[in-house]
Amino acid sequence: MVDAKMLNKIGSAPGFIAALDQSGGSTPKALLLYGIAETDYNGDEEMFRLMHAMRVRIMKAPAFSGDKVIGAILFERTMDGDVDGQAVPSYLWEKRGVVPFLKVDKGLLDEDNGVQLMKPMPDLDPLLIRGRDKSIFGTKMRSVIAHADKTGIAAVVKQQFEVARQIIGQGLVPIVEPEVSIKSPTKEAAEAILRDEIAAQLDKLPAGEQVMLKLTIPTVDGFYEPLGAHKSVIRVVALSGGYSRADACEKLRKNHGMIASFSRALTENLRVQMSDAEFDASLAETIDEIYAASVNKA
Repeated sequence: MVDAKMLNKIGSAPGFIAALDQSGGSTPKALLLYGIAETDYNGDEEMFRLMHAMRVRIMKAPAFSGDKVIGAILFERTMDGDVDGQAVPSYLWEKRGVVPFLKVDKGLLDEDNGVQLMKPMPDLDPLLIRGRDKSIFGTKMRSVIAHADKTGIAAVVKQQFEVARQIIGQGLVPIVEPEVSIKSPTKEAAEAILRDEIAAQLDKLPAGEQVMLKLTIPTVDGFYEPLGAHKSVIRVVALSGGYSRADACEKLRKNHGMIASFSRALTENLRVQMSDAEFDASLAETIDEIYAASVNKA
């Protein structure tokens, strides 16, 4: 069963979702932006240890609380880690009031028909059960759309909702994330196809089954508002998609019913060399800016 208190918070509380889910492929870049070069560590274990330390520093910062950060998406290794001896998901919820989500996809297939589908996830059910046992509320899974190809986009959305039904069956709330690349030469046209395909899949969901949507901030302001109004959608969240924090926040303010779920835009000003006071102040400023863009609309 979905936790009612977590559902209420995610569904209606003001705030945004922090994406702390960089995986193996994106971790070196995230660490480099943080001020740790690949020459500063040896092997994956040390790399992930440094990444976990960065995430713990974020999670323990005074501003990182449920007052403005209503949820956090975790990488599997982060879910399995701890903060001061307490498992990360329970620490987030019990100590910070932040609802924990888990990234469950295993990366992307090569591009075909203008899109990248998710790789197979043969071990998804055991991962979902483990996450549920660790107080994970929901999941996130990402596909990528590069071109306005109807066949490709339909395949992406179909796959996303097939996996979403599997996740719902395990008592968790799926975040469906068909990302339209901000570099797409046909971004607006792709978004039009995507909205129609998502609406069709939402209409097929059985009564009582609900999802969240994580979408690229659309070219046309307010374009995804009809999806947010659907009875089967708990909330629509926005990915920053490579936009700077300033650009992402400016665009987000123009989209009612859409809150942030930023990754790089959340951490872009944080550096390992900062003192704790500098780090906490910088993160607080960032959280305030992203919160404002999520709550105060133009």
